[in-house]
Amino acid sequence: MGPMRARYRVPLQAALAVTALSAATVAYAAGYEARSFRLRRVTVPVLRPGMPPLRLLQVSDIHMVSGQDKKRRWLQSLAGLRPDFVINTGDNLSDPQGVPEVLDALGPLLEFPGAYVFGSNDYYAPKLRNPARYLAERATGRHGLNGNGPARDVPRNPWWELRDAFDAAGWANLTNTRGRIKAAGAEIALTGLDDPHIRRDRYAEVAGGPDRDADLALAVVHAPYLRVLDSFAADGYPLILAGHTHGGQLCVPFYGALVTNCDLDPGRVKGLSTHETPGHTAYLHVSAGCGTNRYTPVRFACPPEATLLTLTPRET
Repeated sequence: MGPMRARYRVPLQAALAVTALSAATVAYAAGYEARSFRLRRVTVPVLRPGMPPLRLLQVSDIHMVSGQDKKRRWLQSLAGLRPDFVINTGDNLSDPQGVPEVLDALGPLLEFPGAYVFGSNDYYAPKLRNPARYLAERATGRHGLNGNGPARDVPRNPWWELRDAFDAAGWANLTNTRGRIKAAGAEIALTGLDDPHIRRDRYAEVAGGPDRDADLALAVVHAPYLRVLDSFAADGYPLILAGHTHGGQLCVPFYGALVTNCDLDPGRVKGLSTHETPGHTAYLHVSAGCGTNRYTPVRFACPPEATLLTLTPRET
């Protein structure tokens, strides 16, 4: 037995070493990727025939933590795109002390017309949780069917400081309400909801469909829960903008996301897709966002992003 044990000891040790090295490599790559910011570009045919194109910059899920200078500089650089308007789909914070850095990062973008909704992490500080919980909930089908109940015993983030600064810059607050902005000579009607992930959405307060006298109508929400998408699509909104999913955050190469952190299917976890209800089809754009929860600062096969959507005339 002694010689046989010796025969297998070296291969076993080698296998363990390779496994450890592979895990370390993946961890390093995931940490590196979380700081490899990208710009996604998509075209969406939602304008009236004859209208000139509009350039919409969507930023989402910044999850700012004090000291994230690379992220801050990258967000500032997006102003160089000269978008016609900006939509912020929430979760700006992952640190109660992060408000000044969020406002510094978004400062150049606040010079453009814009609008915003908040996500749960704007309201509440993050808690340390086991990431495997999301995988387990996905496997059992129990994940996020209706969102989470009211948070208890969780520190609050100073969301009102963000609100006041965004409002002062002229961005439209779309918290369970409607708003309007003018961009590149176009009148844009916006309808937004508070975050469905923590059940703050109140669709009855904004129901009735888009304003028909505007050049364009958009729907905006942080978390793309199906009940919200169904309502927006059924009411006739041509384009719905959302975030929240982080694109799955930890994805499998050549397969995609395992989780969405809501009841949206993984096939639409990021990018442009459609959402259908009887008699109506809306475009849906879900941003993978440019940040992570401060306790899980990694991404894999899902780089952080912002999106420049070029809105063009629809086919007649």
